[in-house]
Amino acid sequence: MGFSKAAITGTDLSHAEAGLQSWLDAGFHGEMDYMARHGLKRARPAELVPGTRSIVSVFMPYRPPGVANSEALLADGEKAHISRYALGRDYHKVLRNRLQTLADRVAALIGPFGHRVFVDSAPVLEVELAKQAGLGWRGKHTLLINRDYGSYFFLGELFTDLDLPLDPPEENEHCGRCTKCLEICPTQAIVAPYKVDARRCISYLTIELHGAIPMEFRAMIGNRVYGCDDCQLCCPWNRFAVDTGEDDFHVRHGLDDVTLAELFAWTEADFRSRMAGSAIYRIGYSRWLRNLAVGLGNAPSTPAVLAALESRRHSDDELVREHVAWALAQHEERAKA
Repeated sequence: MGFSKAAITGTDLSHAEAGLQSWLDAGFHGEMDYMARHGLKRARPAELVPGTRSIVSVFMPYRPPGVANSEALLADGEKAHISRYALGRDYHKVLRNRLQTLADRVAALIGPFGHRVFVDSAPVLEVELAKQAGLGWRGKHTLLINRDYGSYFFLGELFTDLDLPLDPPEENEHCGRCTKCLEICPTQAIVAPYKVDARRCISYLTIELHGAIPMEFRAMIGNRVYGCDDCQLCCPWNRFAVDTGEDDFHVRHGLDDVTLAELFAWTEADFRSRMAGSAIYRIGYSRWLRNLAVGLGNAPSTPAVLAALESRRHSDDELVREHVAWALAQHEERAKA
């Protein structure tokens, strides 16, 4: 079904409750109210789905084959960098369908059984479950790392009411003294090993945040217009990362190598048609333009960049208009320097 690894764990995540609570108490979840709303239920799978006895944890690589080099894109201020996971179709549907197929095959063998499928879609501590199932360890950037696959993969879970044999957990982390992910983070969102302040994270700022991007972070965002891969790009374990074997995750519409100005010229109809079926679609056209405006404000003052910003100086969308005004002011200040 396209999964590279699958393993089974139980439902006891009590060891993770204190860390989760302290993260919430610190306000590191920002505007992600759902993180606090569900509270410790995230660490209690049997409360989330009563009757759950064992959980199948899986992962599927997502890096598209032949994808444009991220380091080169990040170095070219006129280009747009989109997180590699979002260049193809929405992973939620792909993994959910595969996990449901897995459940159906199990049912065909043993008869009906209680189950639910989750893919980043409910209060589930996915990384902790995968770690406990032995699929890898939590890196200092908080993502799961597997020694044979790096970290460029999606996680998914099949909650079951079956008593399945459990796999041994990953007892050790293999990051050693390495702190590259902490050092490279453009906004210093990894405030300590294994602890991310989402309010500073570019993925949060460009995807989860609904309003204006705080001024203090705009220049740091650079040309990252949807998500951020920096902490993975620098990770030594990703020299073992493999390309996806899933066609749905291949690059669509040339999004791996495109200019900010070109994307900024899209109409709302263009956005809806080209991003349909993409994870990017859910942020909507307004936030998409907001992110691009920030990227254009950080871009070189070329005729194409300035013309793109001028084209939306008087946008009807207040959010877009404010970020365009900021971007134009950036260019004006640099011209005076």
